[in-house]
Amino acid sequence: MRSTLHDVARLAGVSIKTVSNVINDYPHVRPDTRERVNRAIAELGYRPNLSARGLRSGRTGVIGLAVPSLRESYFAELADAVIRAAERRGLGVMVEQTGGNREAELLAVASNRPRFLDGLLFSPVSLGQHDADALVSTSPLVLLGERIFGGPTDHVTMHNMSSAQAAVEHLIEIGRRRIAVIGADLEDGDEASSASLRLKGYLHALEHAGIDLDPVLVRPTAMAQWNRASGAAAIHRLVDEGVRFDAVFTLNDTLGLGALRALGERHLRVPEDVAVIGFDNIDESRYSVPSMSTVDTGRDEIARIAVDRLIERIGEKGEPRPPETFKPDFRIVRRESTGFDSSAEA
Repeated sequence: MRSTLHDVARLAGVSIKTVSNVINDYPHVRPDTRERVNRAIAELGYRPNLSARGLRSGRTGVIGLAVPSLRESYFAELADAVIRAAERRGLGVMVEQTGGNREAELLAVASNRPRFLDGLLFSPVSLGQHDADALVSTSPLVLLGERIFGGPTDHVTMHNMSSAQAAVEHLIEIGRRRIAVIGADLEDGDEASSASLRLKGYLHALEHAGIDLDPVLVRPTAMAQWNRASGAAAIHRLVDEGVRFDAVFTLNDTLGLGALRALGERHLRVPEDVAVIGFDNIDESRYSVPSMSTVDTGRDEIARIAVDRLIERIGEKGEPRPPETFKPDFRIVRRESTGFDSSAEA
């Protein structure tokens, strides 16, 4: 049978009112009491009655998450992290795919669109800086990603440039000088894109190390094709063209997984002949053979901050506070593809 508020209160040893206060994130609850109630909720698998809550509060207890595609590992894992963060706050999540389509992204944030959601987390890839006004919404909205800066909403993003620079510096530290980058385009005029920002990090790392840029090592791939096939194809082209390279930085991990496959097919040893580092720290990168070094951008922290900020906006009364930007810390995860033993990784 489905657990009730009474069951949670009985297990936690508190009143029903206290359980309700915790579920609704009432601020004046003692930390130890909040922890005890949350443990009871988790143990019983309690889920609030969203319909009843909506009738009482005018809210549904459901937030939305709009991402380009759940086939992309990063966004699938981001959705998982958002759902877990929302569940800890007693909320449900409705996930929507936009396909990276401009019209679908505009529709996702349209203020006149019928939606039974309390607020929306939105990760666009087709909208750009000139679309900032499109984010003005009558519903609470938090932006994810790198496409629009300084807009009218809270924004949770990542350290794209500095983390990419740190990834390339890791390759330089292990003695690599001919570093290919896959997924970037020197002619990309979109300065707000993930590809452009990560390419800048690559270029800064080379410059700081006194390594001249060789344009032949920069291998463009459309963001819509940041997949295994594109990563493998880029490696095959480099080898077929006779390009010398001793390391590869891929702008996401799925490109890196394809690169690892192609390097094996061309009988190039990793990391002895070619070191590889990716970006995003998706689960699969830990279990590839060899395990792949990568940039951990703080995905779980991004999800937690985004959900927390959205909840704050949902409960906001009176004059709204100015929008804020949040950037969780990143770290370089050193694994076998750059010569490190990852067996002790937590």
